[in-house]
Amino acid sequence: MNAKELLKKYSKPENYINRDLSWVEFNKRVLEEALNPELPLLEKVKFISIFCSNLDEFYMIRISGLKEQIAANVDEPSIDGLTPIEQLKKIEKTLKPLLKTLDNYWMDYIVPSLNENNVKLLSLDDITDDDKANLTEYFKKEIYPVLTPLAFDPGRPFPYISNLSLSLAILIRKPNGENHFARVKVPSILSRLLQIDNIIEPKKSIGSNGNFTATYMWLGDIIKANLPLLFPGMEIVEAHRFRITRDTDIELQEDEADDLLSVIEENIKQRRFGSVVRLEVGHPVPDFMLNTLIDNLQITKDDVHVSDGPLGLSDVMGLFKLPLHQLKEKPFYPVIPKVFEEEDDYFSIIRQKDILLHHPYHSFSPIIDFIKKAALDPDVLAIKQTLYRVGPDSPIVRCLIEAAEMGKQVAVLVELKARFDEQNNIYWARALEKVGVHVVYGLVGLKTHAKMTLVVRKEYDGVKRYVHLATGNYNATTAKLYTDLGFFTSDDDICSDVSDIFNFLTGYSKQKEYKKLFVSPVNMREKFIELINREIDNANAGKEAKIIMKLNSLVDPAIICALYEASNSGVEIKLIIRGVCSLVPGVTGLSENIEVRSIVGRYLEHSRLFYFYNNGAEEVYLSSADMMQRNLDRRVEVAFPIENPRLKDELIKTLIKVSLKDNVKARILQSDGSYVFPEIKETSKKVNSQEWLMNHALKAMGVRTQKPFEK
Repeated sequence: MNAKELLKKYSKPENYINRDLSWVEFNKRVLEEALNPELPLLEKVKFISIFCSNLDEFYMIRISGLKEQIAANVDEPSIDGLTPIEQLKKIEKTLKPLLKTLDNYWMDYIVPSLNENNVKLLSLDDITDDDKANLTEYFKKEIYPVLTPLAFDPGRPFPYISNLSLSLAILIRKPNGENHFARVKVPSILSRLLQIDNIIEPKKSIGSNGNFTATYMWLGDIIKANLPLLFPGMEIVEAHRFRITRDTDIELQEDEADDLLSVIEENIKQRRFGSVVRLEVGHPVPDFMLNTLIDNLQITKDDVHVSDGPLGLSDVMGLFKLPLHQLKEKPFYPVIPKVFEEEDDYFSIIRQKDILLHHPYHSFSPIIDFIKKAALDPDVLAIKQTLYRVGPDSPIVRCLIEAAEMGKQVAVLVELKARFDEQNNIYWARALEKVGVHVVYGLVGLKTHAKMTLVVRKEYDGVKRYVHLATGNYNATTAKLYTDLGFFTSDDDICSDVSDIFNFLTGYSKQKEYKKLFVSPVNMREKFIELINREIDNANAGKEAKIIMKLNSLVDPAIICALYEASNSGVEIKLIIRGVCSLVPGVTGLSENIEVRSIVGRYLEHSRLFYFYNNGAEEVYLSSADMMQRNLDRRVEVAFPIENPRLKDELIKTLIKVSLKDNVKARILQSDGSYVFPEIKETSKKVNSQEWLMNHALKAMGVRTQKPFEK
C-alpha cells in the first residue's frame, strides 16, 4: 500500500495518541528519574532542572501554537480527534498533578537532603540579625546597582517583562496613603542561587569535619528583604514573585526575504515581545495583584500557574556542578576506539574500512581530528559540511576556518533556522564568511538537519572522497550528553550521494534518485514504506518478518499506518521511542504485534536507527531524521545504510538487543498513552542499557570496569 491508501484505511482518531499529551508523558518520565530513590541526590536535582527547562520550551513553542489556533477560532480537530481547546484543557489537567508533585518533592525531600549533605538552602528566617545585616551590606554593594525598580501609574505604563524572567510584584504605599504597583526584575545576569558562605560566615567554606559545605539563598528573597532601599520613604505593603513565559516561535516569510540572515536577526529581536502564554505566581498572591498582572499581560486566569515552591527550577542546574562527587553518578570518560590510537593516518584508516562511533561511549575527538587533519593536509582539495547546532565555542568551526585560511575550498551550510541556536549560528556564519568560506544559510521552506561532512582528497590513484555521516550534531559538548551514532566511510556510492546532496544545497538540483541514501523531502518516507511493505510481503508468504525502529519521535501518520498494516500482517515490531509517540500499541486488530518502549536515563537518547529483518538478509539504516512530518516534508535529512557486516552485527548485538532488554530505565507504552515499567521477575537480571554500553566500550579498550558499570 502507498501512503494515501494507508492513511485512508487507518484514519480513525482512536488510532492516534495526541502528540502533545504524549510529550507530557515523556516529561513525566523525566520527573520520574528525579523521584528515583536509587539515583544520587545531585542527579535528582539535574533531572528536576531538565524537567522544568523542557516545560519552559514546551510552553514557548507548542502551547503558544495551540493558543494561537484558539485565538484564530480554529476548531478543526487534529488527527487524534482533539480540537486545540480540548488539547489545551487535557494538557493542563495532566500537568497540574506533576507540578504539585514537583513542588512537594523539592520542599519536602530535596531541600532537607541537600541540607543533610552540607548544601544549605536558607531563607531569611534561618539566619541571625547579624547575618541579615551582612547580607544587606552585600546587597548595597553587589546587587542594588544592578536593579531597576519600575513604577506603574498614569504617567508610566506597565513595564515590559522579558521571557522567563523572574520578578517581584510589589504594592507600594506612599506617605499620602496612595497605593501603587511596582515591579523589580530579579536580574538574570546574577546567579539565582546566591552562595553566601563568605557573607554570613566569613572564610568558612569547609565544615568542622573537613567536608565541603555550601550555603545558598535565593537571590529574589534577598532582593525582597531589601526593597525599602529601592523605594526610600515608601511603605512596602507586600511583594510577591512571578514569572512569565512568552511565545518564542519565529515565523519566517522566507519567500519574501532578500537576506535570510537579516530577517532571522530581526525575528530574534521580535521573539522578546511574543505574547504571554503562561504566568507563574508564588502562593499565596492576593487577587488584586493577580488581576493587575492578568489585565496588563493580556492573559486569562487559565494561563496562570500557582506554585507552592520556587519558580523557575530550571536554574538549579548550577548545584549539579558542586564538587560533591559522592552525590553524583560515577564519572564516565568516553574512549577512543583502538583503530584511531593504532594509526594516525585517518584517510588510510577510512579507505581500508568503514568505522562506526557511538557517542558518548566513544569520544567525539576523532571527528574533530578528522576535520583538523583534512584542514592541514596539503593533499585535501575541499571540505564541505552541514552545521545545525555547533555550540558557542566550536572546535569544528575553528578547523574549517583554518582550512579556508590554508587555501582549501570550504563550503558550509549553516542552518540559521535551528531553533534557539539562531544567534549562535549567525555568529559562526559571519566568522566563516570573513575567511572566504562559501557559506549557505539554508533552503527556502526547508531546514537542513542532515549531519554530513565531505572531504575531497588528491591521492596516488586519483581524487578520493571521504564522508562522515551522523545522527547528531557537530557539537562537542552535547556529544558528551546525547547518545548518537557517527559513521566514517569512503564507499563510492555513498560519497557520490553526499556530493549530490551538497550540490543540491549550494546550487540548483531536482535530483530524485540516489544510489544508497534516503533523502527527505525527496524520497525518505516512500523508501521506508517500501521496506515496511517488504516485511509485510515476507510475513504474508509465511516467512519471518521483523522491524525495529529507534527514534526520538514517531508522529508521521503515513509511517504509523504502514506499521499498523505490518502488525496486522503478522510482522513483529519493536519500537524504541524516547519522546513523542502517536502510535497506539497493543490493540487487537490494529497493533497487537507492536511494542513501544521509551528509555530515559543518564544520557539523552538521540540516535535514530531502522532495522529490517529482510528474510535473514538484515538491513540497518541510521538517520538524522525522526518520523515526523517536519522531518520528512520540511527538512533536508539523510538516512544511510550500514552495510559492513561487522558494524551491522555490532549494532544489532549491542544497541538494538540491549535496548530491548533494558528493564531499569525503559518504560512500556500502554494503549491508553501511559507508560509503565517492565515487570522484572525474581530470576531476571537487571539491565540498564546505557550502563551496559559504557561497560562494553571500556571492555573493548581492555579497561577493567567497576560498579556501577558492572551489574
